[in-house]
Amino acid sequence: MTDRPKTPTLDKVHLPSDLRRLSDEDLHRVAQELRQETISAVSQTGGHLGAGLGVVELTVAIHSVFETPRDKLIWDVSHQCYPHKILTGRRERIRTLRQKDGLSGFTKRSESPYDPFGAAHSSTSMSAGLGFAVARDLGGDPGDVVCVIGDGAMSAGMAYEAMNNAGALGKRLIIILNDNEMSIAPPVGAMSSYLSRLYAGAPFQELKAVAKGAVSFLPPPLQEGARRAKDMLKHLAVGGTLFEELGISYLGPIDGHDLDQLLAILRTVRSRADGPILIHAITRKGKGYAPAEEAADRGHGVSKFDMVTGEQSKAPSNAPSYTKVFAQTLSDIAERDDKIVAVTAAMPDGTGLKSFMERFSSRCFDVGIAEQHAVTFAAGLAAGGMRPFAAIYSTFLQRGYDQIVHDVAIQRLPVRFAIDRAGLVGADGATHAGSYDIAYLANLPGFVVMAAADEAELARMVATAAVHDEGPIAFRFPRGEGVGLEMPKVPEPLEIGKGRIVREGRRVALLSYGTRLAEAEVACERLAERRIEPTLADARFVKPLDRELILNLARNHEALITLEEGAVGGFGSHVAQLLAEEGVFDRGLAYRSMVLPDVFIDQASPRDMYEVAGLNAEHIEAKVLETLGVGVMSKRA
Repeated sequence: MTDRPKTPTLDKVHLPSDLRRLSDEDLHRVAQELRQETISAVSQTGGHLGAGLGVVELTVAIHSVFETPRDKLIWDVSHQCYPHKILTGRRERIRTLRQKDGLSGFTKRSESPYDPFGAAHSSTSMSAGLGFAVARDLGGDPGDVVCVIGDGAMSAGMAYEAMNNAGALGKRLIIILNDNEMSIAPPVGAMSSYLSRLYAGAPFQELKAVAKGAVSFLPPPLQEGARRAKDMLKHLAVGGTLFEELGISYLGPIDGHDLDQLLAILRTVRSRADGPILIHAITRKGKGYAPAEEAADRGHGVSKFDMVTGEQSKAPSNAPSYTKVFAQTLSDIAERDDKIVAVTAAMPDGTGLKSFMERFSSRCFDVGIAEQHAVTFAAGLAAGGMRPFAAIYSTFLQRGYDQIVHDVAIQRLPVRFAIDRAGLVGADGATHAGSYDIAYLANLPGFVVMAAADEAELARMVATAAVHDEGPIAFRFPRGEGVGLEMPKVPEPLEIGKGRIVREGRRVALLSYGTRLAEAEVACERLAERRIEPTLADARFVKPLDRELILNLARNHEALITLEEGAVGGFGSHVAQLLAEEGVFDRGLAYRSMVLPDVFIDQASPRDMYEVAGLNAEHIEAKVLETLGVGVMSKRA
């Protein structure tokens, strides 16, 4: 393991108040050491590296100028918050990032008073910040409000809604646009082009020289210096028309890695701003660590790595990932069907569509961080005669729910939803868990909703969706690798609404929806040692339900137990409704439903998270024994 870097100046900083006692020269050293400490920590934990490295100077400057936590610092998405956590009393725990009982990889209100607003989804900072500012002026928590939002997050409509409201209200609100020309994927859309023109409009060295000159006007106690600096800094605004039209003062672009420049401008803004102001800072994702700077995604998400070489330590793959199976199957089908198109919301890599995009550049669309638009755009594609696949993580698809209902379901448009990261996802924790899509899609009339039990089933579900033109259809699959099954060369579409029996048994039936099927098979093997032979079925569909399969299972068994990787209100609830309406409970069937518990489960390994959820093989075994009245199993070694 690489030795931890020596950080003599950073060692003096336990809280942001310690930064405010340091000279500007010392702050430069803090920034250098903070970057090394961040690299060292993430090399041991994995996580979001590039984004944090890109805001090291910003983090130091903000905490040294503003009086956090009295002043509220809100990080948009907050995957760039590791340096912030190091400076705010959490350095001793920074190597527990994203681990069970460790620090969250995002800001989290319950973790620290320096995290005034939790975030892991994009484009929420300005809305929340404006809420803090209005609350302050109505007698709530005092202090300034600083929002740091990345340029990628500016592609979401919520950001414009917040700016429009902020400009109209005129409240003092400080917005820092962290413009690194990247979110996860390269930037897309007109806003990206607009920002590019802004910072192309003036010589960067000239801007840098002007701002550095301003530093000399800002010795304590600042008063006259701040006034003169503000006058000088007015000349930095070389564009910003859009922001100015919205009623937000624009300042920039500035060099987000020039600490002197940042300190000068932030001190001036803190001293003089009287309304909403946006500071446009140019940064580089992965700054200061060559392996991240040279990576295509600038080190966005990494596993544990060697600090010297940047080489990541990833376990060898035993089976293809579900994401890869989806993308490969879709690409193969698209070769034969030129109406197949794909839509992603700023996640071409994460959803596997990058390879599809390379093969079919005119038929793949990255719309930016704009899930609402992505859904309705796909609806328009479908109405226009195409066969669109909207590939969006479960946790992000939540953001487009109104559009799913209003623009897709009511109009019965055949949009295909490929829902990645279904179930519990591990280190990203509750904010990224795919817990709710079963419930929020299966209640919509006319929707076909499927879940793959393994990678071969996933391939068949992609093929099913491709030929389903009668209305909307969705299929969900988890993060990670499949179970190692042989893949069909040409996957056959499934019959809509038909499940399958995996193994025949008696007394008790297990009806699985999704990838808990593998755990259920392990549970069946363990139960066989007790001379209990469950029937095991794969439902495949929650909508429409396989009525014949379910009623036969109920008719021929004493007990029926459903399994799913989703919250209450999903598959098990639909099965219970069917059984109730058919009068099955009147005849004495013992029915149980195993779902995710009614809590937000903190980050851990997926296995540990499912342990908390009570959905691993041993829990399934125990539920069978309890339901049959055999008694809870003894603990096994």
